[in-house]
Amino acid sequence: MTTMNVKQRTIKSEIIVSGVGLHTGKPVTMTLKPAPEHHWYRFRRIDLESQPTILVDADNVSDTSRGTTISQNGASVSTIEHLMAALVGLQIDNVLIDIDGPEVPIMDGSSAPFVRAIEQTGYVDQGADRDYYEIPHNIHHTEPDRKVEMVAMPLDGYRFTCMIDFNSPVLGSQHASISGIDEFSKDIASSRTFCFLHELEMLLQNNLIKGGDLNNAIVVVDKEVSKDELRHLAKLFNREDIDVAKEGILDNIELRHQNEPARHKLLDMIGDLALVGRPIKGHIMAARPGHAANVAFAKKIKAQIKKEKGRKYIKIYDPNMPPLYDTVQIMKILPHRQPFLMVDKILELTKTHVVGLKNVTMNEDLFMGHFPGAPVFPGVLQIEAMAQTGGILVLSTVSDPENYLTLFLKIENARFKAQVNPGDTIIFRCDLLEPIRRGIAQMKGIGMVGEKIVVEAELMAQIVKVKESQVS
Repeated sequence: MTTMNVKQRTIKSEIIVSGVGLHTGKPVTMTLKPAPEHHWYRFRRIDLESQPTILVDADNVSDTSRGTTISQNGASVSTIEHLMAALVGLQIDNVLIDIDGPEVPIMDGSSAPFVRAIEQTGYVDQGADRDYYEIPHNIHHTEPDRKVEMVAMPLDGYRFTCMIDFNSPVLGSQHASISGIDEFSKDIASSRTFCFLHELEMLLQNNLIKGGDLNNAIVVVDKEVSKDELRHLAKLFNREDIDVAKEGILDNIELRHQNEPARHKLLDMIGDLALVGRPIKGHIMAARPGHAANVAFAKKIKAQIKKEKGRKYIKIYDPNMPPLYDTVQIMKILPHRQPFLMVDKILELTKTHVVGLKNVTMNEDLFMGHFPGAPVFPGVLQIEAMAQTGGILVLSTVSDPENYLTLFLKIENARFKAQVNPGDTIIFRCDLLEPIRRGIAQMKGIGMVGEKIVVEAELMAQIVKVKESQVS
């Protein structure tokens, strides 16, 4: 597959949108702000004291019961999917969303108000190329109990097909599709959310749609309903009269499309797949999708991305190649000293990755007490050597590295795949998983002896000024 060098985009200027949350019923104002390259979509809860940010990412999903909710740093934002669909549909890559409440405003139940606001403001191209994820092979997700089937297939473009079937005589089976993301604005964005009358009654009884009115949802009448019930509903929503239209929906609104429910399910899925964290190239086909299934599918795609990142780092390095930094130069950057300096050479260093080398020798102090009869280089020290290699990468971003330390925040998915013995040379490679922000770096690291991976882990570290640190 080939990907043209399409540039990342952000919005031209701030966009203010106000409305009410569907479930909270509270007024909320959002300010969409331009954001730098590789930022993706982030919410900032400006109504909370520390103004925490929440990255739109599948790992941050905390609830899918009545829309998609994400949580991070002690804060959450719910019902994000219609706004996310608008951003993906208009191919905007980087936006910071300041919001003064816990829920995105429901507006008219579709993405159209967001699309209009963004189109009116416009966008600007940025310097970096758009970071597409191209589906490499068929990725499946099924939920047999709900008859959910989803598949992402390779395609140099963006095609989407969605089928819904609620076993309802009113809705029947419906399909919706787009053959390119540029069709979203015209064909999908205006499709509103829908619910069945029995669901509406349950939500009302549980006080769950305080911000709902009959202008922001299609209500499908899936049962016989009496005039008294209709009068009761009309009263709840401050209407004089309400009836059932010939299409089997409440007559408060007219359908914008004959298959509007199917188009809205497609809209929801486009929004939920923003949780992958990158724009997608591929053909997505989905039968009976819902928020929980969409999130599970996004997690599968994201897991595939991580898997590929781990693979593409595997490159064989010559341990005898001239080093970029030798031990003396390394000691000018790292604060470690013998016997705890675990890196002998740096072979490569770019803005996004570093390659370091550690010679394991029998005369190291640790072998006097660690399996002296059968010497093995300890796994925890392999991780330490990997972290020190990553520390070179992190400290290369500051002008005076001798005044900083890199401290561990997290180690995840550490795996030890083979013994490392005296006489082995381990070559470590650490790659940034995302740009360093606020001094925090997330890296994927591997250690190799020859062509064999012996250790791998994901590391999170923070740059700390020596005077601010508790480390002496």
